Amino acid sequence: MSEEPESVSAAVSGPEGITPDRLLHSGASDRPSAEDLVLASGRDLTPETLEWARRKLAAEGRSAIDKQLP
Repeated sequence: MSEEPESVSAAVSGPEGITPDRLLHSGASDRPSAEDLVLASGRDLTPETLEWARRKLAAEGRSAIDKQLP
């Protein structure tokens, strides 16, 4: 077994390139941050995009980040 902690960015996949369930996360149990929303939207972290994300999270809550993810 590997000594490295599991990570969503780890290049680990099961048979036929399928990501194992233990590496999948829905994020439903946590509160997304403004930084999470900026990164999920594919934008750079800047004061302007962080402020955009704060406004979006305040208005839409968790669904703001859910809309960014496939």
